[in-house]
Amino acid sequence: MAKPNYSYEKRQREIAKKKKKEEKEAKKREAKGTSPGAGPAQEG
Repeated sequence: MAKPNYSYEKRQREIAKKKKKEEKEAKKREAKGTSPGAGPAQEG
């Protein structure tokens, strides 16, 4: 039986988390009425 690839699963969760966070921030910007990149510099 093959062993589970936990690093792959972790990466997938991280990608999903990042995507969700970006969507939330985009929604927040849209609600404010500011264009993307107008706020403070993002760390990453």
